[in-house]
Amino acid sequence: LPGNRKQHQLFKAVEVSCCVKYFLFGFNIIFWLLGAAFLGIGLWAWTEKGVLSNMASITDLGGFDPVWLFIVVGGVMFILGFAGCIGALRENTLLLKFFSVFLGLIFFLELTAGILTFVFKDWIKDQLNFFINNNVKAYRDDIDLQNLIDFTQEYWSCCGAHGPNDWNLNIYFNCTEFNPSRERCGVPFSCCNYIINLRLNSELDQQKYIHTKGCVGQFERWLQDNLIIVAGVFVGIALLQIFGICLAQNLVSDVKAVKANW
Repeated sequence: LPGNRKQHQLFKAVEVSCCVKYFLFGFNIIFWLLGAAFLGIGLWAWTEKGVLSNMASITDLGGFDPVWLFIVVGGVMFILGFAGCIGALRENTLLLKFFSVFLGLIFFLELTAGILTFVFKDWIKDQLNFFINNNVKAYRDDIDLQNLIDFTQEYWSCCGAHGPNDWNLNIYFNCTEFNPSRERCGVPFSCCNYIINLRLNSELDQQKYIHTKGCVGQFERWLQDNLIIVAGVFVGIALLQIFGICLAQNLVSDVKAVKANW
């Protein structure tokens, strides 16, 4: 009888923490549902644009398709959420390890990207210029890209990468005499203070009607003005990832301890 009592106490002492298990499950089910929503929005957008019926059109766009952001982020969140959710509920160490390693890899990539951005600031700025100019060229090619550029220019009160003349890169807005477009020598309405959208000769005249500052410079100023908030968001995301990894590893240790005592 005393021996049975000791054995019962030993089994009772080593058990999986329900608190950790269901907290990790709840944490990941939210993550999973958000990933499914992002993925659903991305696939719906591609369906509306006819991309899913013609997959070759994915490579046709010269600029950045914002739908890619929803597809990639949603896909990663969905896979991670699924692994963490089912791994916690079923106490599956393989899925929990996959969740931890995958989340750790994302954290490492984010950390590396942050360090490289700080070290190679000039190169990043050049790439940002190149990226914006490429998307200026493709402005009319995709409605989602057009909406993204319009939102950016309106939010930061800017026009083009460096200024309104960057819109010469676009076939509809360039100022060449052979351009038959009605928008010749113009800019998108998101560049405008008023409805007049022509690039006038004098910069002083331009300032009355359109934003003359480039989006790269405005983004840099916004980043400097909101550095604490931006840093806080990144630190918060990093802490959330570390917390998720710790919970998963804690649950793996509990499951292994219980199995060792069987």
